[in-house]
Parts: sequence; C-alpha cells; structure tokens
Amino acid sequence: MASSAPRGLRSDHVVTVGIALFSMLFGAGNLIIPPLLALQAGSATPVAMLGFLIAAIGLPVMGFIAVALAGTARELAGRVHPKFGEFFVAAVYLAIGPCLAIPRTSSTAFEMLVPLLPEGVSLGTARLAFAIGFFIIAFALTLCPGVITRVLGRITGPALIALIVLVVGAAVISPLGPAAAPQAPYDAGAAVQGFLTGYQTMDLLASLAFGIIIAETIHELGVTDDKRVAFEISRSGVIAGVLMAIIYCGLALAGMQLGTVMPDATNGAAILARSASMHFGLAGTVVVFAIFFLACMNVCIGLISCCARYFCETYVVEGGAEASEEAMRRPFAILAFVFAAFSCLLSNVGLDVILMFSVPMLNALYPVAIVLVLMGLVHGFCDAHPQVWVWVGGVVAVQSVITSVRDAFFAGAWLPFDVLPLADIGAAWAPVAVAAFVIGLLHSKFVAHSRS
Repeated sequence: MASSAPRGLRSDHVVTVGIALFSMLFGAGNLIIPPLLALQAGSATPVAMLGFLIAAIGLPVMGFIAVALAGTARELAGRVHPKFGEFFVAAVYLAIGPCLAIPRTSSTAFEMLVPLLPEGVSLGTARLAFAIGFFIIAFALTLCPGVITRVLGRITGPALIALIVLVVGAAVISPLGPAAAPQAPYDAGAAVQGFLTGYQTMDLLASLAFGIIIAETIHELGVTDDKRVAFEISRSGVIAGVLMAIIYCGLALAGMQLGTVMPDATNGAAILARSASMHFGLAGTVVVFAIFFLACMNVCIGLISCCARYFCETYVVEGGAEASEEAMRRPFAILAFVFAAFSCLLSNVGLDVILMFSVPMLNALYPVAIVLVLMGLVHGFCDAHPQVWVWVGGVVAVQSVITSVRDAFFAGAWLPFDVLPLADIGAAWAPVAVAAFVIGLLHSKFVAHSRS
C-alpha cells in the first residue's frame, strides 16, 4: 500500500504563520517609505508603486522560497563555499540584528511617542526608560518561539493591520486632497524609480534571516518532512507578501492625498502623523504611535529570536540544529539577553557611529543576497554547473565590498566598476554577476570535459 502524503499545515495555521512572518518583516521602514513615495510621485503613484512592489515584495518572497528549497540560508550561501556561507550568514544576522535594525526599533518607536510627552520632560531620561521597558518586553517574548508565532500571528500582527486599516480607511472615506503633479525623481521613469526605492528596503536580507524561526514554528505545528516544511514556508511567505502589498498600497493612498498639503515633506512618518491628526486629532497621534510601536516591537522580537537561535545553533550548542530544546534553552536565553541589552545600549548612545559601519555592510551584503536567491531558485541548473556558484558569489561579493567601502569612506573616488551599465543607479553588480555567471558556466564545462 502506498505511503500517505506528508502532513501539512492546516489552513488557519498557514494564515497565522503568514501573518507572523508579515509582522516580523513589516517594521518602521516599511511604514514610512510608501507614503513618501506617493507624496512625491503624485499622479504617477500607480506606476511608481508597480515598480516598488516588484522589488519590495518580489525579492523577499523569492528569498523565502530560495531558502526553503535550500534548507537554510547557510546551506544556500554554502554552495559558494562552506566558509563563505558561514561568514555571509553571520554577517547578515549581525547587520540586520544588533548592529542596526534591533536598536533602531526602539529609537523609531520612541520618536513617535515624543509628541505625546508632557512639556518639560527630559528626553534623555524618557528615551532610556522607554528603551529599557521596550527591550524587556521583547526579550520576554523571545524565550518561546511558539509563543512568538501565536502573539505575532494572532494578537499584535492583526492589531497592527487593524490600526493601519483605520488610518487608510479614513483616507479613502474622506480624502484630504487631490494627487499633485509628480516631483523629481518620479517625474520621469516613475516605474524605474519605484523599483529602486523598493530595492532599498533591503527586506530580502530579513527573509533570509527569518527562515530559521518560521521553520522551527512549522516543525512545532507537526510538520516534519523537510520538503513539506519548505512548501509551507513558501506558502507563508506568499501570504506575508500579499498582506504587505495591500498595506503598501493603502499607505501610498494616504500619502498621495497630501501632495498639495505638505509638498516639501521628506519623512514618511510625518506624512502618516499629519494624515492621522487631520482625520482624528490627538487620537490620530496616539494611533500612529501605536502603529509604530507594534511594528517595531514585532520586528524586534523576530530579530532577537532568529539572531540568538542562529548563533546558538551554529557556534554554542553541540549538535547545532539537532540539539534538544532542553540543551538549547539556557544558551538561547543568554544570547537573546545579550542581543537585547546590547541593542538597548546602542539605541541610547552610539547609534550614529554604528550606522556608519553597518549601512556599508548592508550595501555590501544585499547584491550578494540577490544573486544567491536568484541562483537558488534555479538551483538544479546551478548545481549541475557548480563553478557558477563560486564565480558569481565570489566576484559579486568582492565588487560589492569594494564599492560599499568607497561609497562610505571615499566618496567621489573613481572605480573601474563606475563605467559599467547600471552603475549610475548603484547596480554595477548586475553586469558583474552576468559576466561571472558566463565564466562560471564555461569553467564548469571545462572541468567536466577534463574529467571525462
């Protein structure tokens, strides 16, 4: 008798995991970019948003699928070389975790609280007290991954969506103004500029990082077959992507209506706050703070958890991912506490300094992540020509590091990459990747011919 098909998630579990994944991805940066894009794009917003969604949604969803097919982000990057995979994934977790994104969650949420504070309150003291409370809550919720998914998927995630729907719904029912004429750079090539703006969200790196906690959650829900886990991660990623797309469009609508009201706005948070206050008064300011607080808290919980789990499994606990939960519990809690405490410190002092180093790191990692994901989606072909992985991953990594260091510390210095197509939009890595792919393909064929 044929064996039964591997067990999958129930439909309600898929939705819960998808909302949890959305909650971990959708931070303050995701909130503030669409309103600003739409305000500047004006009547060209639909075209600009099309390009934005392709990059901001398409890349992360492809990242979820590529990691699911490979097993883990480290296994995906390890096809270049095991040491490369180890270094690259560790750098990704550090860059989007304690060195940048985790500290910024508290800082950003606090900035939205400032208008609600009484006059005369010391901002330094208030910021410290807020950060301590913020990270205590985040740390407490990271200690049980199953609880994370339930909290994010059933409580804070839906609450965040409901509050955003409230603000967007008010903009739909009672428009604040007509769309203005497109501003630069959206007045020419709105779709291309929208794509570049979506590219700059860098959510692809987060999609590589969050796979570890989503996979564990799916295991806890009773799915044990690796191929089925990969399939469920892909389904959850698509749900998260659809949710993000809908909310992005709603936020863009709210921003588009303020083009004639605040044409010189440069901050998406200010645009959202103005829209909410014009519709709801002081209550609107409270709603916007609640939106940012929930978005930042959700991302913070997810990042602390996945960073602690990755370093715990990779460097601390004997047996790695195969270790028992009992063996993992204490070292995981210690690492989660270290990341939370370190991030709390950085959110109050030294964040500008750490940004000076972490942003170039992000810029160096992102092109590598893109080419790894694209090759991961066609891994059958690339695995049949293994030198493709080595050439593309290695060459793009070198080019990205050199360019990022130049942009950060030697602005204006000339590099040979500057003459390549797409260099003017910061994508010189793309033709480099194509050339490396061709060389890797020829190298693989030469090696195969030599062995025959």
